[in-house]
Amino acid sequence: MKWNKYSIRTTTEAVDFISNMLCELGIEGIEIEDNVQLTQEEAKTMFVDFIPELPPDDGSAKVNFYIDSEEDDKTITDKVKAGLEELRLFCNVGEGSVTESETEDKDWINNWKQYWHTFTIGDLYIKPTWEPVTEEMKGHPVLSIDPGTAFGTGSHETTRMVIKQLQKYVKGGEEVLDVGCGSGILSVVAIKYGAKHAFGTDLDPNAIIASHENSEQNNILPEQLEVIEGNIIDDKQVKDACGYECYDIVCANILADVLEPLSEVITDHMKHGAYFITSGIINTKEQEVVEAFKKNPQLEIVEVNHDGEWVNVTARRK
Repeated sequence: MKWNKYSIRTTTEAVDFISNMLCELGIEGIEIEDNVQLTQEEAKTMFVDFIPELPPDDGSAKVNFYIDSEEDDKTITDKVKAGLEELRLFCNVGEGSVTESETEDKDWINNWKQYWHTFTIGDLYIKPTWEPVTEEMKGHPVLSIDPGTAFGTGSHETTRMVIKQLQKYVKGGEEVLDVGCGSGILSVVAIKYGAKHAFGTDLDPNAIIASHENSEQNNILPEQLEVIEGNIIDDKQVKDACGYECYDIVCANILADVLEPLSEVITDHMKHGAYFITSGIINTKEQEVVEAFKKNPQLEIVEVNHDGEWVNVTARRK
């Protein structure tokens, strides 16, 4: 399928108005390009590896939208331009120009799969769901994962470091708490290595769906892995659902700005002697996270590991 791409040069002030106008015209799949940095609060709700620093925000923006070339009767630009002129009456639309180009004929849903293949972490094989189990994998733990819409495929340094720690500390029969579980990969890995049960939390509803799908894909029983939506840091209902002083291992592959307040309360849920395995920490934040952990008198740092510019901090409840 070929798509006609339309780009509107505008201002960040007008982006929401233009997006709403396009929706009213029946246009879906709007793409916004700007240099507006996420706020701290927004970043805390996004389980991504790293929030990049953007160039200075000059107030300019681009709004892109796509129309099936076979359905495009070429009247859309007139409608959009008329809508932009109406918006000029009460907001700064800026240049407001509309340009057109044609995209390549691609399978947007599946084309990216050609870049994601089976790889190993120690003796663990991690394969995408669309690739088969091979003779080489037999006799080894195999994790079948669908990247979907939630973070966590094992290919990133942050996830890889936590998996290595799980391989080290899971001995069999453990209760595991996975904070910011994303795709559920860490919970599934822990169970693959012998953990009895895992409980995951995440703010993103997509993570709940992805975790259930990936656990099912890996033949993990529903009673072995439970996942709920919510914030364990300050939501008592979530804290109560997780339970207190009942986990042998807690893993959290999330941003440093979330790990710091989490370190203040996480020991409420850990057994004495339990391990707190964390990652998602860029090296510039390492000392800050270490100092935050040290402020909790119940936590003792036992390992700090590095992979590229990323850091894993593993602590133990005294």
